[in-house]
Amino acid sequence: MGKKTMGIHHITAIVGHPQENVDFYAGVLGLRLVKQTVNFDDPGTYHLYFGNEGGKPGTIITFFPWANAYKGRIGDGQVGVTTYAVPVGALSFWEKRLEKFDITTTKEDRFGETYLQFEDSHGLQLEIVERADGEVNSWTFGDVTPEVAIKGFGGAILLSSQPEHTAETLDKVMGLEFVGEEGEYKRFRSEGDIGNVVDVKTTKTGRGQMGVGTVHHIAWRAKDDEDQLDWQKFATEHGFAVTPVQDRNYFNAIYFREHGEILFEIATDPPGFAHDESLETMGAQLMLPTQYEQFRDRIESGLIPFTVRKLD
Repeated sequence: MGKKTMGIHHITAIVGHPQENVDFYAGVLGLRLVKQTVNFDDPGTYHLYFGNEGGKPGTIITFFPWANAYKGRIGDGQVGVTTYAVPVGALSFWEKRLEKFDITTTKEDRFGETYLQFEDSHGLQLEIVERADGEVNSWTFGDVTPEVAIKGFGGAILLSSQPEHTAETLDKVMGLEFVGEEGEYKRFRSEGDIGNVVDVKTTKTGRGQMGVGTVHHIAWRAKDDEDQLDWQKFATEHGFAVTPVQDRNYFNAIYFREHGEILFEIATDPPGFAHDESLETMGAQLMLPTQYEQFRDRIESGLIPFTVRKLD
């Protein structure tokens, strides 16, 4: 019996200065900073989470900001493009908004949809597409109102060192449905209404190099802890070296690298981001896991301060 993920849980990337990161994703894109914490494996580094008002799975992009770190190279073994979904009719708003902030855009048509493509302040490749699916994001920030706000992920473009194997993993292991092939892309869709469309580029682009401006991993949704353990067993049975469960405080995580060298995570939907601070105050202050709380003063003194500010 196969398994099916509902789609993307979150995407995690490496970026540069934290203020530049916050200015772009909150100030320009209008996302909510739903959690500021630290990299649990490297507590001297922030781990910042941006998403919709409630920080729901399928809306969350997360960052490890390293000021003055070396630049990476986007290529095979990575998520090449992160796709955001906005309400139908909102694309023109975003084209004008990005122009307002001197962000260069281009347009590409794939599978009957028009994508507005651009880079963030550190070189991550992003695109926006209109979709009817997915609930409206009720968060308002600056000139970004619910009528035009980013709902969450539309999906992603995967760059693989072995595209056929990556496509097979999406189909046979992750349970996404093959939609079709167009040009140099194969499209797959999950059953969720957000973070549900994944394109695999069928041609190789050259090996990627991890660093600023690249995606570290893509995480897929598990319903709960029991479902995640089933995923752990299922992926292991398909020949992948799956990690033990890692407690990430806001979800539990397991990891494996698929045959195209992209790092996959499977993350639980619960408990979410409001269990250690209220829904209303999420993201307002640095939250530390229990094991690091005793070192708070030292950790805070080593982090670069930033402010969530409206740029309009």
